[in-house]
Amino acid sequence: MIPIQGLFEAHLTVTSLDVAKQFYGELLGLVLASEFPDRGVVFYWIGGHGRSMLGLWSAGSGPQRLSLHVAFRVSVSDLLGAASILRTAGVTPLDFDNEPADQPCVLAWMPAAALYFRDPDGNLLEFLAMLPGSPRPELGVVPWTEWAQFS
Repeated sequence: MIPIQGLFEAHLTVTSLDVAKQFYGELLGLVLASEFPDRGVVFYWIGGHGRSMLGLWSAGSGPQRLSLHVAFRVSVSDLLGAASILRTAGVTPLDFDNEPADQPCVLAWMPAAALYFRDPDGNLLEFLAMLPGSPRPELGVVPWTEWAQFS
């Protein structure tokens, strides 16, 4: 089999491309790759041109909705300041249990630090930073301040 080196592209459905473009392009700062209004889709580069791509597809205002999940790799230092930045932008940072959070949590089995939030369509987004050191699955999911005591 061909070894997979990474994920290049992910897609989310949105009710309004205009609202989604404001959120992903302006608030999150993703770089526009291309837009196809006749098809109801916009693409953003993630991590620079040609690295990864996110497609946002207009699903209209129908009653059936999907809530999907996408994780964005970030640095640990950026992640540690993300809760405050999200809150200032009017976005509620969330922990692993979908509760409002002031700090990242650590998925000790990886280990990785993560902070979650929702886009205007309810899709669950995640800022994630892999951490150095050995996995500690016995710890489960812990707040960043608790993990920092162990490392």
